[in-house]
Amino acid sequence: MRERIAYSLGRDADEQALRDTLKQQPNNVDAAIPLARVLLARKSPDEALEVLDNVLLAAPGDLRTLNAKGVVLDQKGRHQEAQGLYRKALEREPSNAMLRNNLKLSLALESKTETEDPQPQTDNALARARWRGEQ
Repeated sequence: MRERIAYSLGRDADEQALRDTLKQQPNNVDAAIPLARVLLARKSPDEALEVLDNVLLAAPGDLRTLNAKGVVLDQKGRHQEAQGLYRKALEREPSNAMLRNNLKLSLALESKTETEDPQPQTDNALARARWRGEQ
């Protein structure tokens, strides 16, 4: 029980540190993406999108942030919006394998959602794998 409490307190402290970093450096992608992960794991995708949108205001066109926002949008079942972000990022870096892979995964998720399940199922493992692969 103590371990769970300590882990939870540590995670909250990490989240606050990331938020503090973003207040001081609004374009800090290295703080925004981990914070978005925490928020997504906490089932707060709208808040994760807000964090990423704020970074995009400060650093428009950042490929890692566009990718992360695409992942969150895919998690929310908003595949066409996610695909638009992946395509926008690919215009700047057409050879980026991570972005091309995420676009393909998004297209597959959209197809599965349309044909099999009206309520999109999300796969947090997919999002973590995508974000781990970022450069």
